[in-house]
Parts: sequence; C-alpha cells; structure tokens
Amino acid sequence: MALNKFLSLFLINIVLLLSSCFAEDPFVFYDFEVSYITASPLGVPQEVIAINKKFPGPTINSTTNNNVVVNVRNKLDESLLMHWSGIQQRRSSWQDGLPGTNCPIPPKWNWTYQFQVKDQIGSFFYFPSLHFQRAAGGFGGFIINNRDIIPIPFDAPDGDITILIGDWYTRNHTALRKALDAGKDLGMPDGVLINGKGPYRYNDTLVPDSIVYETINVHPGKTYRLRVHNVGISTTLNFRIQSHNLLIAETEGSYTVQQNYTSLDIHVGQSYSFLLTTDQNASSDYYIVASARFVNESQWKRVTGVAILRYSNSKGKAAGPLPDPPQDEFDKTFSMNQARSIRWNVSASGARPNPQGSFRYGSINVTDIFVLRNKPPVTIGGKRRTTLSGISFANPATPIRLSDQFKLKGVYKLDFPKRPLTGPPKMETSVINGTYRGFMEVILQNNDTKVQTYHLSGYAFFVVGMDYGEWSENSRGTYNKWDGIARSTTQVYPGAWTAILISLDNVGVWNLRTENLDSWYLGQETYIRVMNPEKTNKTEFPMPDNVLYCGALSKMQKPQDISFATSITGSRSKLFVTVLMLASVLLLFR
Repeated sequence: MALNKFLSLFLINIVLLLSSCFAEDPFVFYDFEVSYITASPLGVPQEVIAINKKFPGPTINSTTNNNVVVNVRNKLDESLLMHWSGIQQRRSSWQDGLPGTNCPIPPKWNWTYQFQVKDQIGSFFYFPSLHFQRAAGGFGGFIINNRDIIPIPFDAPDGDITILIGDWYTRNHTALRKALDAGKDLGMPDGVLINGKGPYRYNDTLVPDSIVYETINVHPGKTYRLRVHNVGISTTLNFRIQSHNLLIAETEGSYTVQQNYTSLDIHVGQSYSFLLTTDQNASSDYYIVASARFVNESQWKRVTGVAILRYSNSKGKAAGPLPDPPQDEFDKTFSMNQARSIRWNVSASGARPNPQGSFRYGSINVTDIFVLRNKPPVTIGGKRRTTLSGISFANPATPIRLSDQFKLKGVYKLDFPKRPLTGPPKMETSVINGTYRGFMEVILQNNDTKVQTYHLSGYAFFVVGMDYGEWSENSRGTYNKWDGIARSTTQVYPGAWTAILISLDNVGVWNLRTENLDSWYLGQETYIRVMNPEKTNKTEFPMPDNVLYCGALSKMQKPQDISFATSITGSRSKLFVTVLMLASVLLLFR
C-alpha cells in the first residue's frame, strides 16, 4: 500500500511536469505508411504511391503553433523524403524533407518528422521529393487553422474541402524518370486528376466509360472553403465551377483582398482558398473543371479534369457543355493581369494579432540582388539538363546542412552568381550565400517557352512585380510596395520576369526551385544558405537526435538507427495521457 502511494505521487509529479512542458503548444500526430497500390484513375491499371493505402493521402489538420509529428514508414522499393511545401520550418530546416537538408529514408525504414507550424496559417500540401515520385502520388493537403483568439477575415465557413488537381500520366514515375534521363520530353499528359480521380463522363467520345470521378457534396444556402492545390507535373490549370463564383480569400498562408473570379489559373505547386456560396437552384449537378492552359486546345481537350458539385437537393446529373475557359488560348496577358489582381489583405490578422500590412516590406532597404534566368534544356557532359543562371544543380551525396554541422569541406560552393553566367553552362553544387536578417531581391527571368513556377522553402516572399521582356533597373518603378501578395510559389510567364522580395530571418538551408517537376529533376534549382554567425539555439534548433547519415558520413549511420529519444520527445502528449491513466489506476487501488 505504501509503495502504491509512493508510485502514485511520483507519477502525478511526472504528469504535472509533462503538462507544463507542452500545454502551451499542443501536439498533433500522424502515421504515414507510404507504399505502392494499384489504381486506375484514367481507366488504366497502374502503380501509384499511396499513404495508408489511400490515394491521395490524408489531409494534415493543424492549428497555428501546433507541434506536428509525422512518423513515415517507407514501404517503397526506393529511398524517400516527404516535403511539406510552404511550411516554413521556423528554426528547423532539418525537417524540410529535401536532399539539400536531409538524408533519404531507406526502404523498409521509418523516420519521424517533428516540427512546429510556427506563426503560420493557411493552405499547403505535402509530397515525396525524391526520384520523380510526386508524379506517382504520395501527396495530400496540409491545413493550418487560426488560433481561436485571432479572427479570420470572413464568416466561419460551413465546411472545409481540399481539392487536389494536377496533370497525370499513365506511365509510372520510374518510366517517366527514365525518359528524362534518356534526354526525352515527357510528351502530353494522359489526363488531369481531381482528388486522384479521372474525369466525369461529360463527353462520351473523349472520356471512356467506367472511370471513377470525384463528387463533392454540399447543401444549398451554405458557404464552403475550398482549398485548391495544383500538385501536378508541369501544366497550368484553369479552375472553375459551373454557374458559381469563386471568392478568393487566401493563398499559401496570406489572406487576400476578397475578389470574385469565374475562373482562376492555378500554376504548378500553387495553392488557393476560395469561398464558394451554394446559391444556385440545383436543377442539376454542376461541373467542377480543371483544364490545361497555354496549350493546343484541340489536342488537350481529352485531358480535361472534371468532377461534380452535387447539392443535397439536386434534381439530376450534370449535362451539356463544360463552362468556358478564358478565351485567350495563347495570349498570356489575361493570365498575368489576373495574377497582378491578387492583393494582400493588409488589414487582416494572419497568424498573429497584428495586421498583415504592419510588416511594411516596401520600406526595407535591399541588401542583396540576384537575377536568376532559366532557359530551355541544354546538353552538359552529354546529358540533357536544365539550368538556373547557367548552372545545373548537382545534389551532393552529403546534404548541405549536414556537411555544415560536421564542417565537411568541398561538399558545395557558396558562389552562386548574382547575374547569369555568360560562359558555357555547367553542373555544380553552387549555393546562394544569404545574409542573416538581410533583405533579398530576386528577379526570376523566364527565357523558356513554358510557364515556370518557382518555390522557396522556409519563407513567404513578396511578389512585387511581373511583366514581359527583360528585367532592368527601371523595372523597379512598376513594383507594388504596399500590398503585393506574400506567398511561397509564384509563376513566371515565358519571355517575362517576376520580382520577389525575401526577408531572410529564418536560419537554415532553403531550396529555391522550379515546381515544374521535369525541369526540377533536371537541375533547375539551388539553395539559399542563411546562417546566424552567433550560432544560438534561439535562431535554429539543434540537429535532431534521429538524424540520418549518408554520403561522407554514411559510416555514422547504424542499421535501423531510429532515435528512441526523439520518439519520446515527439510523443509527449501520448506519454502524458499514458502516465495519467496509470496514476489514476494506482490511486484507485490504494
């Protein structure tokens, strides 16, 4: 009896200690088993990457400042990294899930990601970042909700719906990868998927029978938040819903000025939140459409993605022609003007109580300027490659961040040019040297024939300008220095430029890449290395206990060395509940 009393008091003290450790910022837990399954989204059986046997994967649902713990079990036959696109990983670039920061998770291993969604809100997605695997799936939505004490700048929606759109091939990712390695183009996709499903049979000639399509069920007289993500390979998609307006409200963590669109171009890697009001008479179902842009429409009609919006009082199936896309098949000016119309809501509070516009980015002095130019693929050393400013990035065997930690020499060079190279292109592990607390201006110049989208890990940057032609110093006169949207992914039209501003306040090694998966795979990327010379834990967390080793450090890796210490740390709330239950049981039997 005395022993029971002692154990009870001991366990209660542990409970109190643990509760004080994490009560302020709760944990959310997810287990991801990543494996292949057979699916037929376009009517052809093929191998896709599923999470927990589902394609697409589950939506991660979190709230600002939550600690997110995702245990990933790799049941693929090749190595794996999961990347949380748009999640800023404040002070924790170790968790970013890209080859510049992390060694891959070997087959049959598991690895636990743990990071805090610090000072963020909004709509994002995750995907596997290695080996062209995103072309086979493995993606899903990632929601960061507001804390209750901070209002959202619109009435609470009646529902929250994630929609994943993207071009799709019936060849698996290994076949697509081999084609790129052999110097070939991928050719036209076989279709466009909406939430991993093929098109509704709106046309008996273009769409085969028996394809499973997505149906989104709604009630009349309600307002829903649609979080739409283009998770595809390289195709800009125009998104629209028959007879309905799309009220844009947020993009990649920034609230926007609310404006109605009948359709919106969503480029590869981009995410938007729309408010959809179900104010139609429901005489029938309505088409949800994602169709290719800036392509030969006569060839691409068969790859249009179509889902169904179904009111609970619908009187029949959708029929008739699809709602019209913008009437500018090859003229991209309409699309650029549409992009320019998306503005930051400077009066709305984001993740913090202060208005977004209180960060007056337009009055900060620029400390570094980089002009980054991409061109059509070139041949380097007999291989077809893509470049950024004349450099095709070569991922090192030892990740950049890991080599810094162990002071390895020769892994990379801090010599990425501020202006495009004038000589022949080359393959290098060349990295941008970012100045901690600096303010960087980056001009993305697209000298290719296709729309490119660029993504930067670790930050939301300000899109301050875009126009056709070559950027010059005089182009700054057109910049929006007040309410340019802050986001993590922006488009650059062919023969045009886009200017972004970045406040380098997040220590780490951060990937700057094209989101066009084929161009990314062939080398169109670099990293920005941002280090605090004081090297304090206040600006970057220590290397995690469960870090994986590879490359020059591979001998340090023990078989199945998944750190128990980190698992305990990552499961504090589970441990708390377990200890509490055990203490309660012991008290009952005193």
